[in-house]
Amino acid sequence: MTTKTTGIADVRTVGVPVSDQDRAIAFYVDTLGFEKRLVAPMGGGRLWIEVAPPGATTTIALVLSHDGLPTGIETGIRFTTPDADADHAYMLERGVDADEVLRWEGVPPMFAFRDQDGNGLEIVEQR
Repeated sequence: MTTKTTGIADVRTVGVPVSDQDRAIAFYVDTLGFEKRLVAPMGGGRLWIEVAPPGATTTIALVLSHDGLPTGIETGIRFTTPDADADHAYMLERGVDADEVLRWEGVPPMFAFRDQDGNGLEIVEQR
């Protein structure tokens, strides 16, 4: 018996609702150090914008919020870093709303933070 599956092979883009794309670019590119990967007009003055950490394969789409897509959500996105403490200190120095670094035995250090619209994200140390 042959099992048929989809051809899904990877995650390309995850959308994050933002109230102002210019402010979002300033946060993700200027503060976090992400790269702009794609900026494309969608008509009506709207833009499709994708950003990502350098070298990452998955991008974050900075999607304009609307009635069915509010800001201030828990995104479920977890970024990786070789040094959670250093990134935590970096973010605090730049005024990013970040929680304390959590440490549990057998679990890598991690912390939650919020972007310019209060969307929840996390950083997990990966050695």
